[in-house]
Amino acid sequence: MQPFSLLFAVLASLYAGVYGFDITRNDNLAVYWGQDSAGNQQSLSSYCEDDTIDNIVMAFLYVFFGPANTLSQPEIDFANTCNQFDFSTFPGTDLADCSFMASQIEACQAKGKIVTLSLGGATGQVGFSDASAAESLAKRVWNEFLGGSSSTRPFGSAVLDGLDLDIESGSSAHYDTFVNTIRSLSAGASKRYYITAAPQCPFPDEWIQPALDASLFDAVFVQFYNNFCELSEPNNYNFDTWASWAKSGSDNKDIKIFIGAPASSKAAGTGYVGPNTLGNFATAAQDSSSSMGGVMLWDVSEAVANGNYHQKIKSILTANGDGPKKPSNTTIAATATKPSATAVKTKSASAHKATSTESTSSDKTASKAESKDDKAATRVNSRFFRANN
Repeated sequence: MQPFSLLFAVLASLYAGVYGFDITRNDNLAVYWGQDSAGNQQSLSSYCEDDTIDNIVMAFLYVFFGPANTLSQPEIDFANTCNQFDFSTFPGTDLADCSFMASQIEACQAKGKIVTLSLGGATGQVGFSDASAAESLAKRVWNEFLGGSSSTRPFGSAVLDGLDLDIESGSSAHYDTFVNTIRSLSAGASKRYYITAAPQCPFPDEWIQPALDASLFDAVFVQFYNNFCELSEPNNYNFDTWASWAKSGSDNKDIKIFIGAPASSKAAGTGYVGPNTLGNFATAAQDSSSSMGGVMLWDVSEAVANGNYHQKIKSILTANGDGPKKPSNTTIAATATKPSATAVKTKSASAHKATSTESTSSDKTASKAESKDDKAATRVNSRFFRANN
């Protein structure tokens, strides 16, 4: 290795150790990427230039067992960046070949961020017929996205840092088998693999709760939106319920609870609050619970379009948090040119978008911009969202 390359590697490692993702902290910021929610999604690597982001969750692997192919391969869709419709697929499958993203993923990891893959989504074709099917998918996901080996690795040589389960349909059965199999496969690995879940805020969650109670998860990104317990309904907001479960019901007593929030009023049907209001919820959780892990935002494209909302949240988190203070941020332009690839077809996991009008004049205006009747009318089945919430 050349001296300059060695120096760069050492500096990158030191930076990652000081400013990177740390599951023990309470000021982490996780953002979802991949569904082009705001219509101007940039490359993965462009968001990794922003030092305020700690965890990028790629959305989605939205079909567990592809019915259109003979190899039962899963299907992934990252909107305008990579999908099975506009990009090449592995022969005999509908699994997109996104190997050009390997260098982007590795660049993010070099900055201390973790890059994980979310399975499911609001329109995901998910679920297991039996425990054997769950074990089979776990082994396939391990070999194709994590620390295993396969001739069909969508991200080539890049090794993701873990998985996220955003399960919003189907049966709740056998997800514990899936998680336990991943844990078994990763035992003794040279790197840590993280497993998170994104339940709806009503407790217990309808789809993933049995697995949450029976398997080892590192963090839970609770969706405090599109539900009666959302952030904009403070009397029903139930972070404390989830924090109590973390200590008394979770198999991992060190599990972290993230406050999941929309990054703009356009990112969800209901539940958006301004940065100061969300910051107040976050600092209260930091002060009251050792289970607080940080904030999750859907999604990063919406955050950038909404005046770099995520940076405002991270600033509040770090000011009150227990982690090291970061250097000044890199601002991402919301009006940057879109990648040239064609947007996904309606089969995409993000076929529908919320239509509410965003208000940015103040937290008070944002939280009261719509009546309850208006909110109900704008609920959509988009990404995390259920139409009947």
